[in-house]
Amino acid sequence: MTTIIFPGQGSQFIGMAKDFYDNFKIARLIFEEIQDYTDIDLKKIIFENKDDLINITNFTQISIFAASVAIYKSYINETDFNIKDINIMLGHSLGEYTALACSDKLTIKDCSLILKKRGSLMHNSVELNTTGMAALIGVNSKTIQDIIDQNNLDLEIANDNSQIQVVISGNINAIDKSKHIFLENNVKKFVKLNVSAAFHSKFMLEAQLELQKDIDMLNFKSNNVKIISNYSARISNDSSKIKESLKNQMANKVRWTESIENLSSEGEKNILEIGPGKVLSGLIKRISNSFDIKSISNVSDID
Repeated sequence: MTTIIFPGQGSQFIGMAKDFYDNFKIARLIFEEIQDYTDIDLKKIIFENKDDLINITNFTQISIFAASVAIYKSYINETDFNIKDINIMLGHSLGEYTALACSDKLTIKDCSLILKKRGSLMHNSVELNTTGMAALIGVNSKTIQDIIDQNNLDLEIANDNSQIQVVISGNINAIDKSKHIFLENNVKKFVKLNVSAAFHSKFMLEAQLELQKDIDMLNFKSNNVKIISNYSARISNDSSKIKESLKNQMANKVRWTESIENLSSEGEKNILEIGPGKVLSGLIKRISNSFDIKSISNVSDID
């Protein structure tokens, strides 16, 4: 059996999935379908770098989603891969929506429309450049949380990505002032991220409440593919639980390390990372060496 994973924000690059678009009709159809639903010219944004919109959250999320779905559909269509071999799907942050669309738990239309709104809500949730995020390299999330608690830092863990990579969110001044504290407490590297706001934190609560109204209206389908949710890190095929976790995802920590550990305890061995870049494969290798991982980001990867 196989687990398929999908990337989140930060994996975008100009020209992602263009070789799939150029070579496979199904990829072109996916782009056209999502463009029709959202009224966003994804081809100009992704392939032509129109006004650098690909790096603005309003457009980043739907762009990565379109690229990932196009790559997934092309891979399934052009190889002898049997979709009945898919046991579990998961994705990092917005990648969870890609997993829900590609597993047919949700329609591409529903995911496209809700991701368009999600990107806009997250981008406009707080005044620009007042909040942000930073990646901390070298220690695990428990150590980071201890440092936050012991120093009364007004910061939150946004992404628990691996035992040696944690992302924090908070007020930009709090992030700046915390740098020396983290570096004095065994954090090897402190990197401020180029994002518009403090994602997966209390600053997203209002946006999360607004998005919950839309998620409540979604019709989740039942099938054999299980989902690991970012919010709970649990493996489930219960639509109500998957939906409830999705409703709480935006303002809470992405529990990626726990998700992969739970995947390992399930006995899963084969992982396919599908979408732009190979970030998640790198993270997983730091969490566990028990997986056989393949990344499909370019047409050449299919071979």
